[in-house]
Amino acid sequence: MEVIINGKRVETKEGEKILTVAERNGFYIPVLCFHSDLCAMASCRICVVAVNGKFVPSCSTEVRNGMEITTNSPALEKARKINLELLFSQHQEECDDCIWNLNCKMLDLAKEYGVEINRFWDRKSHYPVYHFGASLEYDSSKCIDCRNCIEICKKQGVEFLEIKGRGHLFEVVPSEKENRDCIYCGQCINHCPAGAFEAVGEFEGIEKPFAEKEKKVIFQVAPAVRSTIGEEFGLPYGSVSTGKLVSSLRELGVDKVFDVPVGADFTTIEESKELLERIEKNNLPMFTSCCPAWVKFVEFYYPEFIPNLTSVRSPHIILGGLIKEHFAKKEGFIKEELMVVSLMPCVAKKHEIEREELMIDGVRPVDYVMTTREVGRLLKKSGVDFGNIKEGEMDNPFGESSGSGVAYGTSGGVMQSAFYNISEKEAEFREVEEGVSVAEVEVKRKKIRLAVVHGLGNAKKVLEQLKKDPEKYHYIEVMACSGGCIGGGGQSVPTDEKIRKERKGGLCKATGEKKIRKAKDNQEVIAVYDDFLSSEEAISKICHTRYYKVGKSFVRKSEQKEKNGD
Repeated sequence: MEVIINGKRVETKEGEKILTVAERNGFYIPVLCFHSDLCAMASCRICVVAVNGKFVPSCSTEVRNGMEITTNSPALEKARKINLELLFSQHQEECDDCIWNLNCKMLDLAKEYGVEINRFWDRKSHYPVYHFGASLEYDSSKCIDCRNCIEICKKQGVEFLEIKGRGHLFEVVPSEKENRDCIYCGQCINHCPAGAFEAVGEFEGIEKPFAEKEKKVIFQVAPAVRSTIGEEFGLPYGSVSTGKLVSSLRELGVDKVFDVPVGADFTTIEESKELLERIEKNNLPMFTSCCPAWVKFVEFYYPEFIPNLTSVRSPHIILGGLIKEHFAKKEGFIKEELMVVSLMPCVAKKHEIEREELMIDGVRPVDYVMTTREVGRLLKKSGVDFGNIKEGEMDNPFGESSGSGVAYGTSGGVMQSAFYNISEKEAEFREVEEGVSVAEVEVKRKKIRLAVVHGLGNAKKVLEQLKKDPEKYHYIEVMACSGGCIGGGGQSVPTDEKIRKERKGGLCKATGEKKIRKAKDNQEVIAVYDDFLSSEEAISKICHTRYYKVGKSFVRKSEQKEKNGD
């Protein structure tokens, strides 16, 4: 088909949206609530264009043959300006404590269209803040009613967020239904254009790990962070900044910087052992359990599958246990003198570290979890010149991982690492549908069907398939977030499919540069097994856990503090 945009004829296909066609042909249309991961909601009306003189949202309007489209005019600019002013009337400004901070679309558009931000009274100035466990906060006074959070929660198969009221009483609220609960994936954070969602204590608590001056501060860095932290400082998507991050953390006064992929090597070894045992006993299928949002999803929505979760702890929990139980003794510390902080791409990890069954002799393996965004803000606040800092190296004995350990940061990494640890070759996967890839391999003369799943909505489909056919898959990796940890709820924003692809590319490059390929060939890991994990009792204590059916979690509601004199 052919349409006319600003007087120029362009080719298009049936079913395409005006916004897609315009962008492909170099025509600028401003957007705010539109996100490529979601169906267009056409809520904010910032992307309006004129079609034969009639204003329509370009994100949701399909092209028709011969359509005449105008993307900019004085009338369109006026409409966009008014729409923005009305959106700001719903949005409490708290820019210093916002995940978008210096990267805010709303403020950029306000500047572009000369918007008077406080022209109208902020009608939501006293709406409450909701606290979801130890992971998430939702400040409803910042909500602009775009419904992106509801759509991504639905896409995740959770449907915890709902609409209450209509018209000027419209409000997004957490569900009160007993069969609906938050699983802390944090995708609402990544898809909210107004910063209404954030991690618990995000930015307010970034200096807490350093408050106890008498303690040794030890950071451990998740694999997915190395290809995203640079975004906080304007580096290209996918830039691997491991060395810069290590040196930057030391500038903050961190005593040791360890690498979570070393913990992943322990997870790989233990998980591959459990897989072999389950194959021999025909106790399948087995699910990975590295992702705490996925574990919470199973525990709440599908408790019948809890026995199928591997008992192996996640990498940062294992490494935290080794730091406090093994490293501390070797270095002459008592574990209470150490402050272990995990730098994670994930807000669900904040919930994970509080699980009682992960404690070792009454002590948490990890004391704090900080997101990529939080550490980025802390480094900026501290004046660290991240772009020009000299690159450093991780500390021993937990500084050198295998490539398999680094691969944990992207979807498929856990599966490939575990299987590669017991095989001479990697499994060859093929995508059967979006978010689901499968492979068939032979282990101990048995055909084993593997599945790699990312996105909990896709995991829900697989679980329903397994209910009908328990033999459909034998070993399943699930990551709650699209693309795996590179798309986690604690990562830098914005996040979309193109950005996740660049991050994955950076992580794959970092994986390929590792001299050690397999977890079982990592001499640092072997030394710990020989020296400390030399008995089944010790291995069980540090590396394994149990999971349980859980009920609906408590949502705390607090009144909104008065802001801006309202």
